[in-house]
Amino acid sequence: MTDLLGEMTAWSATSTTVRAEDGSLVEIALADIVSGKPVPPRPSVRLRVSPDRAERLALAGWPAPDSEPLGDWVLRAAGGFSARANSALASGSPGVPFAEAVAAVCAFYDTHGLPAWVQVVVGTDEHRGFEEAGWMHARPGEADSCFQIASTAQVARALRPLVPADAPPAHLAATASDAWLANDSRALRSPGVARAVLEGPADVGFVTVGPTPDDVWAKGRVSAADDWAGFTDVWVDPAQRRRGLALVVVQELVRWAAERGAGTAYLQTRGDNPAALALYDRLGFVTHHEYRYLAP
Repeated sequence: MTDLLGEMTAWSATSTTVRAEDGSLVEIALADIVSGKPVPPRPSVRLRVSPDRAERLALAGWPAPDSEPLGDWVLRAAGGFSARANSALASGSPGVPFAEAVAAVCAFYDTHGLPAWVQVVVGTDEHRGFEEAGWMHARPGEADSCFQIASTAQVARALRPLVPADAPPAHLAATASDAWLANDSRALRSPGVARAVLEGPADVGFVTVGPTPDDVWAKGRVSAADDWAGFTDVWVDPAQRRRGLALVVVQELVRWAAERGAGTAYLQTRGDNPAALALYDRLGFVTHHEYRYLAP
């Protein structure tokens, strides 16, 4: 006798079919089955990655032009373009007493002419430490950001029946065109540092959807590091919404990621963006952890 662990995909009067863990389909005669029982799915390997590890993998996908370590922490500055690139990632040990670390963060941002912000994983010792030091939510009234992850293969499967057959074409480029940047007010204020951040990863792609690459009806960005791919800047022109164009963008991002062997996709979504959260939930993304920006 032997055991088989997998997902039952079919049942007939004489046999059943099970998808084994290696993906193969095994047909078994009912007469050969001695016993069976439901087994809960194993916890996702991706969910077993710590928030600290996930945030460090994401660092490579959104690199600040000016950064320096403070123990495990990373101080980041990018001329004010985006909160992520202009806040200290406070995760792990700063290597010095906490009060000294706080002073070092403030000094770094004072030198760069920027407000002192930190990014903390909600509920961690770092989060509590900064709040005990008097730091508060840097964006009052805004929800925390959700760091979401999914299997790229799972997202690809979920997309197949959802992407409209008559969708306009997707276009891929290795750099951000002026048309790609045109709808981003943050980038238009600081185009130099914006490009440094957006084009900074060693492997990055920029997607547009529309009749031509310069007709940006929808767009997105993807980068890869190790076997993780980060999706950012998914946007649809308000005049083109409710046509499934966000799905077209994500499909192209997933294709790009899969070609580079990335098995995990991640993205960051504000918790008060229900439309985006609903979209990504349909595609298999789950919230791994939440993070928040704090300021003195």
